[in-house]
Order: sequence, then structure tokens, then C-alpha cells
Amino acid sequence: MATCVLLHGAYQGGWIWQRVTPHLRAAGHTVFAPTLDGCAERRHALRPGIDTESQAAEISEMLFFQDLHDIILVGTSCGGMVAARVAETTRDRIGRIVLADALALFDGETVADHVKRPTAVTTDLATGPSPEDAANRMFASLDEPTKAWAMARYTPHPVAAMTAPVKLDSFWRQHWNATVIWCRQSANPPLSHQQRAAETLNARWQELDTGHYPMLTKPEALAALILTV
Repeated sequence: MATCVLLHGAYQGGWIWQRVTPHLRAAGHTVFAPTLDGCAERRHALRPGIDTESQAAEISEMLFFQDLHDIILVGTSCGGMVAARVAETTRDRIGRIVLADALALFDGETVADHVKRPTAVTTDLATGPSPEDAANRMFASLDEPTKAWAMARYTPHPVAAMTAPVKLDSFWRQHWNATVIWCRQSANPPLSHQQRAAETLNARWQELDTGHYPMLTKPEALAALILTV
């Protein structure tokens, strides 16, 4: 049986995986879906200095203290950036990497290099679309009950994790057992961005006919692809 660690994207928390985890656990797998520092129920800890690397360092420590090995590390959206750093810094604990409609930045790149976002509401500590923009654009593909459920849990993201260049000293030069999942109805991250990741990683290519939140719209299908070797 596998151990899966699921990393959420921007404006989310571990809650985003609630529809996926039952399918993985029903198949006998162990699942962790942590909320990243400064996000969701941990937003009260928001402070200067939270970035992709600090969030990844915390997840790497979780892997150590839980003594997890041979894990399936899954990242979606901006969680792909965190997953890459976690993998790079805890190489001996990673079995497979799954990038599910994920940002997969090269060393020194920023989110803005690949994703053009409408004007965000930004403070010294956090950034994100307005609630209206989130409902009418970001979550537009969700059915109304799911949209209302997600909007009630939407929170801005630590600003440096969205704006600072990522630091990946060796991730893209290493060999990984990797899968890239493209969601056909998702505009961001662009198809070309995900193809670049798949080609660089020599990864398996999988597709889902859904939008940017497959864990909410196609949870059973996503769970199956996470487990596909």
C-alpha cells in the first residue's frame, strides 16, 4: 500500500482534497493532506517570510517526523512548486511525483512568468483575487453547491509564495518517477507549461476533461490517476 501526501494550491488548504482522500483510503492507502503555512485554518499564523521554500521545509520536516518513505507526492496548482522543493530536499523519501494541473517552475522563475492574473487584492502579507473574482472566474466551472462550499473556505495566499522566484537547485536535473496530469478545460497553468514539465521529467502524460479543480469535479478519476504507475 502507498502513502500519499497531497499538497494544495493557492487560496486553498488541505480541505480541497476532501473528495479525493476517501477514494485513496478505501483502496487501503495512507493519506496526508496538510495545510501549508499561512493558508486556510492556518491563516492566523500569516507573517513575513512565508514563501515556497519555507512551506516546503515544513512539509519535509513532516515527512521526517512521521518517518514516511517511498511516498507519492502530489502537487496541484501552486502546490506543484512546493512539491518540487520538497522532492529536491528529501530525495530519499520520494517514490513518485504527481503534478496535477500544477505549476512547475524552473529555478528562478516566478508565477507571473507563466500565469497572467487579473489585478489581485494584495497586502504586505497576502494576495488573492477578490471574492467576486474568485466566484465568477476562478471557481466558475464548479456547480453552485460546490462553489458555495469552496468560497466559504477561500483565503488569500502568502504573498511571497506567489511572487518570489522559486529556488530549485537540482530538481530538474534529477531523474524522477513522475506523472503530469493536464486538465483540458483549465486555462492556467497553460498547456505548454505542463508539456514542458512532462518533457523535462520524461513523465507519464495523463489528461482529465475538467477544469482546474479536478479534486472537486473528478475526484474518483483523479485518485485513480494518482495511483496509476
